[in-house]
Amino acid sequence: MKLARVAGTVVIATVLVACGPVKRPDGGEGLLPVGASAPNVEGRTKDGKTLSLTGAGDKVKVVYFYPKDDTPGCTKEACAFRDSFAKYEQAGVVVFGVSKDSQASHDAFAKKHELPFYLTADESGSIVKAYGVGTTLGMASRVTFVVGRDNKIIKVFPDVDPAIHADEVLAAAK
Repeated sequence: MKLARVAGTVVIATVLVACGPVKRPDGGEGLLPVGASAPNVEGRTKDGKTLSLTGAGDKVKVVYFYPKDDTPGCTKEACAFRDSFAKYEQAGVVVFGVSKDSQASHDAFAKKHELPFYLTADESGSIVKAYGVGTTLGMASRVTFVVGRDNKIIKVFPDVDPAIHADEVLAAAK
């Protein structure tokens, strides 16, 4: 009984520590704020084309973090971006989806759902950490950053509804 109570206390303490703000490599805590420089990301399309955030030039960029390829909520969110992609292109906005999945997983996910935008494999979690995005069970939280032409963050969406999120982000990016 005593051992079970101690084990329970250790689990609770671990969860509470894990739920605290993420310490970023730049010394800050929590999500990068509006006005901060966006760390670079590089993504790949289903066709093998690559692009980095800094390589996207003077376009507005969207960097959205999601937990896992091919899960219901993540698929809904990715397909919403896919379905709105022509509007994003017309507005001159580049989209990067980031998760801790492997590049092979991203490639399969993009092909299966015909995703036309860039997916970034962050297996080490360094990009997740650089943006201050929290994780649960090793998976990134659902957070989106809109990055301006100057590569500074102009909007943060810390709480995302996958069903309507693509339209919210596009409105903010315009």
